[in-house]
Amino acid sequence: MNIGIISIFPEMFNAITKFGITKKAIKNKLLKFYCWNPRKFTNSKNFNIDDRPYGGGPGMLMKMEPLQNAINYGKKILSGNKKIIYLTPQGKKLNFNKLKKLINIKNIILVCGRYEGIDERLIISEIDEEISIGDYILSGGELAAMILIDSITRFIPGVLQHKLSSVEDSFENGLLDYPSYTRPRVINKIHVPNILLNGNHKKIYYWRLKQSLGRTWIKRPDLLKKIKLTNIQKNLLNEFKNEYFISYKEK
Repeated sequence: MNIGIISIFPEMFNAITKFGITKKAIKNKLLKFYCWNPRKFTNSKNFNIDDRPYGGGPGMLMKMEPLQNAINYGKKILSGNKKIIYLTPQGKKLNFNKLKKLINIKNIILVCGRYEGIDERLIISEIDEEISIGDYILSGGELAAMILIDSITRFIPGVLQHKLSSVEDSFENGLLDYPSYTRPRVINKIHVPNILLNGNHKKIYYWRLKQSLGRTWIKRPDLLKKIKLTNIQKNLLNEFKNEYFISYKEK
């Protein structure tokens, strides 16, 4: 997979290219990473990439010319199917299903806006999709791009050490993840559940599924409304609810 970034602050991306799974993916040649600074694609003597908006108003807008030149350069470098994405609060929210679709695209170019945004004509002419990471404002698109890159890298085959790591993550089956524990068995008088210690993988599987259903019911009930539960899942969720209410009454 190839990911290109258009940003006036390319150094910010050292935070992911030099650490963690993204670094591993690049090192193992599972991911190729490019970064193009639009300042290098402007005809301005002062390398200006912004100007005042027509009609007045606060702030500055990123100009179309340097951004478009950078995008066209990226298109020449990256051969094959590609998608140009602009990170903006006005876009569709990034979620699990969106990531699964993006992983099938060989080349992705992420445009990181700054200031008050970018010239609307660039969106009309060059942008294939607008994506948001939430209903709030950031100083620029770089942090949003890093979140998208880190998230999508997990789906690249061979990146994660365990092949089931991404499969068992939260949201893979529409549910939140189950609680996990490691050594020692007791910390601050809190014990690891006995069922995880008996080696019965069938019982462990159903316990984890029940906890996953229960956590989703408590923390994200909206997700349950989108899932058609099997009879087994319904029974497990009912068990969790009964145990939850009994525990609540005891408190």
